[in-house]
Amino acid sequence: MEIKRTAFQGVSNIIRFNWHFYLIVFAILLAVILFYDLLPGSLQMIAFAGAVLGILTLIISLLVSYYVYDLSDLYELNWLGENGSGSMLNINAGFDEISEIIRVKHPGISLSICDFYDPKKHTEVSIKRARKAYPPSPETIQVSTEELPFPDNHFDKVLAVLSAHEIRDPEERSNFFKELNRVSKADGEIIVTEHLRDVYNFLAYTIGFLHFYSKKSWKQTFEEAGLKVKAEIRITPFVTSFILEKDGNTT
Repeated sequence: MEIKRTAFQGVSNIIRFNWHFYLIVFAILLAVILFYDLLPGSLQMIAFAGAVLGILTLIISLLVSYYVYDLSDLYELNWLGENGSGSMLNINAGFDEISEIIRVKHPGISLSICDFYDPKKHTEVSIKRARKAYPPSPETIQVSTEELPFPDNHFDKVLAVLSAHEIRDPEERSNFFKELNRVSKADGEIIVTEHLRDVYNFLAYTIGFLHFYSKKSWKQTFEEAGLKVKAEIRITPFVTSFILEKDGNTT
């Protein structure tokens, strides 16, 4: 059995979950069109330039999102290798797109799925819409970022794919990675996949890139949690995977 994502699934979900943002942009553009002739000449040029810039920004962001989520090999999970085995934890922030892919491509993996979404802490409206459209699978365990219900040194691999950035509080984020460290085996790996607050994502999403964290910020979080970067993979210019191991591990 092969998991095949439908055409435009990624970019359509982005629009579906963030429709309020696109509605605001279109409302502003409509206002510019309706009241353009009423503006003084000097403001007409500014309004026109702003409208053009807004349209271009919107188009570019959607094209990049289509490339990342629909055309790239982001969901191929190539870093798992050809014959995945052992124990794995996939932990998400309320929207899980990869657990079923893992099950199908790597049936030998013993997979645990956790969801750390807490509506009191993680207030992004897009997550609420995603959870409504794609409810968690019945075997998903609801957890806290502060404490995971697993013993020490339990998992061979831990995945946090496009989820950890939803933890906005630095202390909570640091404690979360300490927990990931605790439940990972001594020779285990923690794979963190994220957009970065860098030039590429600024060009793609303009001020939207502020929702992401910089590489420096991520590395500081990893260090605070006793982890170090074993490898760094650019899946696309816009998405990076950090392969982490326990600091001091030489295996």
